[in-house]
Amino acid sequence: MKIVIDGFGGDNAPDEILKGSAMAVKELGIEVLITGDVEVLKSRMQSLGIAENGITLVPAEGVVTTEDSPLAVVKQKNKSSMGVAFNMLAEGKADAAISAGSTAAIVVGGTTIAKRIKGVKKAALVPLMPSAGGKRYCVLDGGANLYCTAEMLAQFAIMGSCFMETTMGIKNPRVGLLNIGTEDEKGRDLEHETKALLEKAPINFVGYVEAREVPLGAVDVLVTDGFTGNVFLKTCEGMGALMKDALKSMFFANLKTKIGALCVKKQLDEFSKQMDYKEIGGSPLLGAAKPVFKAHGASDAKAFFGAFRQAKLFVENNAVEMMTKAVAKLKTEEAAENA
Repeated sequence: MKIVIDGFGGDNAPDEILKGSAMAVKELGIEVLITGDVEVLKSRMQSLGIAENGITLVPAEGVVTTEDSPLAVVKQKNKSSMGVAFNMLAEGKADAAISAGSTAAIVVGGTTIAKRIKGVKKAALVPLMPSAGGKRYCVLDGGANLYCTAEMLAQFAIMGSCFMETTMGIKNPRVGLLNIGTEDEKGRDLEHETKALLEKAPINFVGYVEAREVPLGAVDVLVTDGFTGNVFLKTCEGMGALMKDALKSMFFANLKTKIGALCVKKQLDEFSKQMDYKEIGGSPLLGAAKPVFKAHGASDAKAFFGAFRQAKLFVENNAVEMMTKAVAKLKTEEAAENA
């Protein structure tokens, strides 16, 4: 399996990308293609003591920055490290692509260069979040589409369900629609229209769900528009940081509490690990016709390794093919009802 990565995307490029790639080659048994300034990449590999076994450096010119227009990856900067990576994916020279660069550029490049699944209106970023019992749930949309239609949300639900089953190993994942209440009359027209579609969709739809129930394990797939989803995610991240700080202050207050901390060190380490985005590494761009993953901008080697692991599972389990069939089935059923 070949996975291409944007060698200059993210805050810690290229060193952490190179180290994460070396880990992936050794532990996952994949071939990694790294795009960017080859001379710089070679120099850094030598300095870091990284062998070229399993790693191929692919020439590219320049970098897509957050200041660039997202369309730059398709037009002015199509030969950049990100642009070359997406073109290699589109041409079948790689099985999946990863970048920690501009989110907007990844969405545009992933759906314009690599194309979208037939029938999919918009692609969605799918972050994974921790929930009770050491489990995880995904959020669609995590921020790629601020304004969504009911049809888009229905497609997000189907693709999210496929992702959690194929990549995360959850059988018949529970899909919930984020709302301000669980009663039928609650919510906007968007939620009402989406609920009507999801009740007919080929998924395990459990209805409306309130935000406070989600981290407690109410659903495996949370569906909402990108604006609401991004606010929800950042609120959860802030609360997680608050809890970690509160626990640290509590356990290191005095000698007695420090002794107590030693007694529960294993449990604290497990909690910290569950809250660490580096354990997951990357979010897939669901709706893209080929596997595209967005790594966190501040990713280190461990996080990049996690992104490679996610991408490998995604490819091995034919996630895109499964989503393509599920979206096509939904369109066929809608056409039959309207006939």
